[in-house]
Amino acid sequence: MPRALLSVSDKSGLDVFASGLHALGWELVSTGGTAKAIRNAGLPCIDVSTITNFPEMLDGRVKTLHPAVHGGLLARRDLPEHMAAIAEHGIGPIDLVCVNLYPFRDTTRTAGVTPDAVIEQIDIGGPSMIRSAAKNFASVTVVVDPADYAIVLSTLQEKRDDLELRRTLAAKVFEHTAAYDAMIAAWFASERDDRFPARLTIALERQQSLRYGENPGQKAAFYVTEPGAGLSGLVQRGGKELSFNNFLDLEGALLATDPFGGETACAIVKHTTPCGLATGSTALDAYKKALACDPMSAFGSVIAFTVPVDEAAAAAVAQLFVECIIAPAFTPEALRVLGEKKNLRVLEGTAPSQSGALDMKAVRGGMLMQECASPRLDDTNWQIVTKRQPTRAEHVDLLFAWRAVASVKSNAIVLAKDGATVGIGAGQMSRVDAAFLAIHKARSAGHDTIGTALGSDAYFPFRDGVEQAAAAGVRAIVQPGGSVRDAEVIAAADEAGIAMAFTGRRTFRH
Repeated sequence: MPRALLSVSDKSGLDVFASGLHALGWELVSTGGTAKAIRNAGLPCIDVSTITNFPEMLDGRVKTLHPAVHGGLLARRDLPEHMAAIAEHGIGPIDLVCVNLYPFRDTTRTAGVTPDAVIEQIDIGGPSMIRSAAKNFASVTVVVDPADYAIVLSTLQEKRDDLELRRTLAAKVFEHTAAYDAMIAAWFASERDDRFPARLTIALERQQSLRYGENPGQKAAFYVTEPGAGLSGLVQRGGKELSFNNFLDLEGALLATDPFGGETACAIVKHTTPCGLATGSTALDAYKKALACDPMSAFGSVIAFTVPVDEAAAAAVAQLFVECIIAPAFTPEALRVLGEKKNLRVLEGTAPSQSGALDMKAVRGGMLMQECASPRLDDTNWQIVTKRQPTRAEHVDLLFAWRAVASVKSNAIVLAKDGATVGIGAGQMSRVDAAFLAIHKARSAGHDTIGTALGSDAYFPFRDGVEQAAAAGVRAIVQPGGSVRDAEVIAAADEAGIAMAFTGRRTFRH
């Protein structure tokens, strides 16, 4: 009679799986709560202590760590000496193991949980059993995911000796235990407040395969650190499957709107950087102001709103070719309007920035890790360094420009007026070129640059950028400060009658 050992924390589908095994003539062996659940389903079950001849002890810490279990799992059926060895010691083979591990991650996130309680959720016997079974996949079937119950039962019912399925299930085991150990290591690192330990293992789960990467011919997939968090928590309400570049642009769009979470704002993003960003009285108002910044570049963009989208805003967006639109919610009328654009991907949700998350950037042979920048950008520590103080209206524009420029690729310059960008200079090799481009883009779109506020993501290394801004009619500038030539830059602003604020914080986005 074939023997299955079942010991699961996640008991979803257990009754059906165990019933299927029993119907096929399998002997069921189990432990603790799993054994109780199997018996409650009206099925016979042997306690693991019966086959080990040793009771569970140490509050359940020791129950399956025994040769009667691991000998039955690891014995190679094709080696007579292995089979003779376990027979000599009265050990029966175990042909199937169904185990999933203690809910370690869920425990760490329980309010008020103590370190001792977390440590008790470090599974020892479970990983040992499934690793043993996976090593011997040539003869043993190992199941760690309830989603695999059906295919395993189907294979057994059809009496198919499916080695490739067992190999696939074994690979899943080592993925599972690697992710589990990574979570434990991360918890220990957090307990000693070590963001960057000597060895950093990050568990990623494939959310979906993608048609291709940045370009056709590049294979790609979307992996998540936690299912349901960030972009994986968005609900797609219409349109085609998301592409690799869509995901990148969605992140750029959310990054642009993050600092405006308490306001009605709209960001229009192209190639991960804004080509228009604005606040407004309504979603439609914010969209129109954002679009006016650079309507030509908005073609094929990704658009993000901080507020629900109604029919009026949806109708305006639908007039433009847009790849994706994301908002916290959509009215039924808005979904109807947007649904008429079959290729428009409609994403619903907020995907807030994850507190304490790490920003990872791949380089050849390794990864660069840094803490994610805080989306909170305010005027708390500003210093007005020029002779002229900004007016109240200028101060409002400066704060908007400071928040807006943080999501623009550096070197970055933003011109703003009345809660909207009017010119954006992004990704330039010199800051004076970024200023030139912002002014050029503003004028190309028909905007008057006189009286605008300018935001810079990093300091001005020379006075030429300020002089160029002054020539365009800029009346106020916000920048981090910190250049060895700050005095020269401030003097240039004073000579032009420009008010200038130093924030003391750089928002460089390389």
